[in-house]
Amino acid sequence: MSSVAAADGGHAHADDWEIGRPGNAADVTRTIEVDMFEPDSGGMAFSPAELTIARGETVRFVVTNRGVLDHEMVIDTVEANMEHMQVMMMNPDMKHHDPNAVSLAPGETGELIWTFSQAGTFQFACLIPGHMEAGMHGPLNVN
Repeated sequence: MSSVAAADGGHAHADDWEIGRPGNAADVTRTIEVDMFEPDSGGMAFSPAELTIARGETVRFVVTNRGVLDHEMVIDTVEANMEHMQVMMMNPDMKHHDPNAVSLAPGETGELIWTFSQAGTFQFACLIPGHMEAGMHGPLNVN
């Protein structure tokens, strides 16, 4: 079941997510710093542009918006992110308060803690309308 479209009309329960589940701070095995910004060359980006995680790892993502626009980091399947991006196009002021997402104003730092219990290729992306199309997405590989 997708984390975006649960049968009850809301988000699926944490143990139903294909990408894993929300993690506990006490279980964190690694911290990864992620920056969101608008490069001088144009577009929008994440740094690093690709993430590789070991299956079973609990990761703390420390996410900083170094840009001049609002940005977010959402981790999920590519399909769920694409579906959610379409919903956001119809609701451009939507703000995320989900365990797999962090929304930040310029200069803000936030964190996500996630346990990657499933292997596969997933995605991290900014689903604010126009941002993914401008380059704000990358593969999240869980080995």
